[in-house]
Amino acid sequence: MGRLDGKIAIVTGAGRGIGQAIAGKLAAEGASVVVTDLDEASAKETAASWPGAVPIRLDVTDREGVQALADRVVDQFGRIDVLINNAGWDKASSFADSDPADWDRAIGINLYGVLHTCKAVVPVMAGQGAGAVVNLGSDAGRVGSSGEAVYSAAKGGVIAFTKSLAREMARHQVRVNCVCPGPTDTALFAEFAGPKLREALTRAIPFRRLGQPDDVAGIVAFLASDEASFITGQTVSVSGGLTMS
Repeated sequence: MGRLDGKIAIVTGAGRGIGQAIAGKLAAEGASVVVTDLDEASAKETAASWPGAVPIRLDVTDREGVQALADRVVDQFGRIDVLINNAGWDKASSFADSDPADWDRAIGINLYGVLHTCKAVVPVMAGQGAGAVVNLGSDAGRVGSSGEAVYSAAKGGVIAFTKSLAREMARHQVRVNCVCPGPTDTALFAEFAGPKLREALTRAIPFRRLGQPDDVAGIVAFLASDEASFITGQTVSVSGGLTMS
């Protein structure tokens, strides 16, 4: 028996990296997983690994498209038990040299994407009188990060939004928590960081290694499960001790 047997879960940005690991962990724990990604091919490839998984192309910046997704999941499964907001994007640049067009993309995906999915899904959970939302923040949103000012701002917004939504939804028995990865060995990290930054971060992390997607997936699955039934509004860092609070 898995911790998530019978649960219907939506994971955004699940085509690769942390999202893919999360989708796999939820499926292994018994959930029926709706695997969403902007890249439809990667969503299909990921979903093919688990019986019952459903791949759907999703642009989290498209509010109407997100609502259509939520409606489709309710039509097909009758409920939504778990929402994992993982979709994200980053581009390294000092703020002084940054392109305002990149601000819009960073905020649109990292912050508005979370607002859109929650707006579509939490009313469903409230009607059920149960549900779990796990938003992926970032340690950049907790402590700041050079070269990621706007990304950090967006992720800081996710953290604050998580706490506020948790307060609002508690009376409906809907839990909302935030997981903040530190440096994690993904394709997005490789695009962002060169070898020197990778080596410097590895030295700075007390465990002397970058995080792996599975390191994040475990805590997300726990917070999505009924084992975490008395946990809401919390922010958990998964950074190998790079940041502590």
